[in-house]
Amino acid sequence: MTVSFVTGGARSGKSRFAQYLATNMGEGKTVCFVATAPAVDDEMMERIARHQRERPVDWVTVEERHDVVKVLDERRHDVYLIDCLSLLLNNWMYDLNLTEEVFHDLTQRLITCLSNTELDVVLVSNELGLGLVPADALSRQYRDWLGWLNQAVAKVADSVHLVVSGVAIDVKQLPGTTWDF
Repeated sequence: MTVSFVTGGARSGKSRFAQYLATNMGEGKTVCFVATAPAVDDEMMERIARHQRERPVDWVTVEERHDVVKVLDERRHDVYLIDCLSLLLNNWMYDLNLTEEVFHDLTQRLITCLSNTELDVVLVSNELGLGLVPADALSRQYRDWLGWLNQAVAKVADSVHLVVSGVAIDVKQLPGTTWDF
């Protein structure tokens, strides 16, 4: 099956594009939206509600803050849209208070699942590596770990779409963009 990775900046259109991909993959199939966002305040609850209104009504929504692999392993649906890895990492760091070793273990578990899946999966994440170096150690750690998580997912994905100002390009299709290191 197909693993598609969608990344970009805040408000770049990445979630909308990921929904487009999942909709096209899901014609005649069941689609599951895996929500990783915690509803921590009124503003976040409104964001979640807006995203819910924008999704097709026949999609199933599963809220999973920590273990998206478990959801994929259940194989109850044909297509999965995981939105987003940025908040998943946030939840890992703040809810689970994980060490770097555990972070790498969780990342490897996700990569192994994606590498062996027989499902269509679309994953969304923020691209944070284009901005300034954060001023504090925890923010730098988050930025670094998200960069490593994104790289690992991109490596096993069939397509990697960078979304900028509502325009998506599959960067894996560009010459010279993939290498082993």
